[in-house]
This record gives sequence, C-alpha cells and structure tokens, in this order.
Amino acid sequence: MDRRTFVKGASLATLGAGLLPLLKSLPVQAASNRPLVVALGASINSLDIHRSGTNRTSYQIAVNCYDRLVSFGTKTLADGSVSYDYNTLVPELATEWETAEDGLSITFHLRQDATFWDGKPVTAHDVKWSFDRAVSVGGFPTMQMKAGSLEKPEQFEALDDHTFRIHLLHPSKLTRPDLATPVPIVINSVAAKAEATEADPWATEFLHRTALGSGAFKVQRWDVGQQLVYERNDDWKCGPLPALQRVVIRELPSTSTRRALIERGDVNISFDIPNKDARELEAGGKLKVVSTPIENCLFVLATNLDFEPFKDKRVRQAIAYAVPYADIFRNAAYERGLPMWGAQSAKPTEAVWPQPFPYATDLDKAKALLAETDYKDGFEVPLSFDLGQADWAEPTALLIQQNLQRIGIRTTLNKVPGANWRTVALVEKKLPLHLENFGGWLNTPDYYFYWAYLKGNLFNSSNYENAEIRQLVEETLYMEQDDPQYRPKILRMIEIAMDDVPRIPLWQPSVNVAMRPEVQGYQYWFHRQLDIRPLTLEGRQG
Repeated sequence: MDRRTFVKGASLATLGAGLLPLLKSLPVQAASNRPLVVALGASINSLDIHRSGTNRTSYQIAVNCYDRLVSFGTKTLADGSVSYDYNTLVPELATEWETAEDGLSITFHLRQDATFWDGKPVTAHDVKWSFDRAVSVGGFPTMQMKAGSLEKPEQFEALDDHTFRIHLLHPSKLTRPDLATPVPIVINSVAAKAEATEADPWATEFLHRTALGSGAFKVQRWDVGQQLVYERNDDWKCGPLPALQRVVIRELPSTSTRRALIERGDVNISFDIPNKDARELEAGGKLKVVSTPIENCLFVLATNLDFEPFKDKRVRQAIAYAVPYADIFRNAAYERGLPMWGAQSAKPTEAVWPQPFPYATDLDKAKALLAETDYKDGFEVPLSFDLGQADWAEPTALLIQQNLQRIGIRTTLNKVPGANWRTVALVEKKLPLHLENFGGWLNTPDYYFYWAYLKGNLFNSSNYENAEIRQLVEETLYMEQDDPQYRPKILRMIEIAMDDVPRIPLWQPSVNVAMRPEVQGYQYWFHRQLDIRPLTLEGRQG
C-alpha cells in the first residue's frame, strides 16, 4: 500500500494590427502587470481535449485550465533547466491516495476547498463523470485512458463527495502516471450536463468552445486562428497561485515573424521554434534558449511492409545503411537533440528507450545487401513527409533521396499537407516510405513498442508485425520495471527491432523554447505544451 500526502509585461506596442482588437478589449494595467505574450507557430483548434480532431497544440488548455487528480513532480536537468519527473507523482485535486493490498483499486481523497470557476465545489461525482466521458468518447482520449487500464465507466466510483475510487482490471505500472497526463481532466459536470443533448450526451459541442474547469487559468478570450487569452483564477487551490494575471497566446505561422518578435522583445516567449533558429538565437547570446530532448520520442524513416520491396528485411537494412545520418543531424536537426545511429553492437545492453541503432552510413554495405535481393537493380518509391513539419522533414527527405539514388533506389518527394497527414500516414497507413515521429507520454520502452510496433495500433505506420514482439509487449506492458523478467524481455524486444528495422531512427528530437531574459520558471513537459502556471516576469519587461 502506498500513501502520499500533499507537500506543498512585455511591451505590446509593436505586435502589429492583429493585436489591436485584443488591446482594446483589455483593461488598462500598470506597466509592471502587463501580460506575458507567447508566440506559437501552430493553431489551437478546440478547448476540449476529449473532442475528436482536437490537435496537440490545444492540449495546453487541459494543462492550464483544468485540474487532474495528480501531477508529476519536477527535477533539474544537467544543463540547469527544469523538467517534469516521470518517477514522482504529486497531488493536485487529490491530497492523498492509497492502493489496495491486491493492487486492484486506488482510493483518492479530494481537496475539500477546490471550486470550479463558477464557485461550485469540485466533488468526486465530477471526477467520475469526467472519467466516464474520457473512456466513452472514443478516439485518442479513450486510447490514452486505456493505456492505464482505464477502460469503462464501471471502474469509477464516487464513494462520497470527496472520495473517489478506481477499480482496476489488473495491476499496472502505467495507471498512476496515466492519471497525470492531460487527458483525465476534471470537468464541471453540472454545468456540462446542462448543455448536453440526446445527440450530444457529453456536451462536446459546448465544451469545444467553452472550458469548464477549476484550473489555475480561465480562457478569457479565444479568437480562432489568431490568439487565446488566459486570465488567472484567483481562487485556485491546487497549487501555488501563479504570479501572472494574464497570458496572451499569439498564433503566428511565419517562423521569420516569430523570430523577429522575440528578438525585438515584442513577445516574451517563442515556443517550439525550429532547430536552426534555436542554434542561431542561442549563439546570439541575448536570449535564453532551452532545448530539451523529448523523452520516448524518435524521428524515423519508416518503411511500409504492405509494399513488396519492404517485405524483405535486407532491403530495409540496405536503406538503413544508406541514410546519411550525420548530414541529416547537422543540416536538419542543427545538432539539437540526440543522435540515434552508430551503436557498436547489434545486441543492446541497456533496457532503455530510445537508444542508438547499430547502423551508420555505409553505401558499400547498402549496395551489397540490396544485391542479395530481388531488387539488385533498385526500384522506384515515393518518399513522403508532412508539410507541417517541413522545417526538419524537407531537408531530411532531400538528403535521404540523394543517398538512396546512389544505391539504385529512385524516390520522388511526396509533400503531404499537414491537415491530411494523420489520416494518410497513421489511420490509412498507405505511405510506402515516409518520415514519421512518435513520442510516448508514458516513459517506458514497452509503451512505445505498444503503439509503434504492434500491427493495427495508431503509430505503427509501417504495418509491421512480429509475433515475438507482440508477445513481449503483452508480457511487459503492465509488468513492474523492477520485475526480474522485465529487463531481459525489453532487451530482446529492442534487439528484434534493430534487426528487423521497420522504423529507422534518425535522431531524438528536442523541444526548443526561446525566452527573453525577464522570463523565469519555464518547465519542460512530455506533452510538449507550455505550462504557464509557474512562469514569472522578473525585472524590466520588454
């Protein structure tokens, strides 16, 4: 049984005409209390993380406007930056919890002073309705809940107003960390149900446009495709009250515009900037640039085994030896992140993920392998990438195209619009050779393999199937990491992936954030969204 107890403005004048309507709508503030302004390249398309089609950028609403039962703690990395700590859970709405001796239930005791923005107390009944919703709406939220063995409403029970219990289908090491992801938010169920209809029992249309949380920030204004304004919830009880009263999120697709604004001081933070800008801004010395490798994430060249040439392992290995890894890392990653090639042994010795694969650029070896196959004279294939990630994907594709030509594989570049990418690459899985990236929120190797190496699962865009890997994933997914059988099974799983190489790792990417000197408190999170709660503006702004 475990038991844990709670331990407890920049100048806007030059942002341009696009911000003028916003400025007119905001009350006059003292110079020392101006909002923090963030530049984003992507758009927020919904305020509801449970809604079908909600994009990753929108997950920030769940982080900043809603509470969860628990959260992750934080730790300081080697470079002095702060990151979430996957190995430490801390209370949020729950002050404490206990796990039953048989591991089949967890009981959470809720704060008795937490309220939603309309003043209604947060109760266990709200938690149950919200969890029922997450496991019932389908799509990504339901899949994410299932990863923690949270699959059906019958598992959730409100014992009284402030006691909530989860009944587990089986003990799992993934259940507790899954509760700290952005998906299991707690929604004001009374207000939501008032907007529900027979056709829309979970009020998805209403919550798409209106947040109903108890979190540290409220949505004051949302101009779709332009900006979102957060306003502090002064009654927030689930953590230290944020220092910032207002935060403006500006959506600016142009990388050059975002760079100019952060360099001039017209925005305080430029979030998720391209690798090239990160390197150059860091070298300039006037801005703070934090680049954090994304845990459990890889950029890969994926071969689709539904297409004849890639059914032959030797073809896949030949391509792996043809990839110009160092050139890609230098010219597409700008040496941000971690290399994932050149391991000295084909047998891994550490049960960690990601880790370098035993391939390096060797065109002679690539040609020799291809010569052993039915494709010794090469073949033609489209090489696809997401235009929405062109900053790294296009130079990577061009470099791969050049080297594949040298071993007789002729490629044409297929630039897929970002709005279509998820459908054709991940849902329909019909791209023969393509650049892909996936990062697993729950930071274990078996979790990554579950999504990316089991046929039929969303991020296995290679249509790869291996019976032994499937068995190993099923055996390890819920197994505790200190189980004596866990390490050898993970090592074997990785060894097979290295040999079969349906996904050819290129590098482990980073989240790059540029900040003006006055910004303090930035923390990296696995969900790759900005947590504005700990941020502060110190000293002179602008």
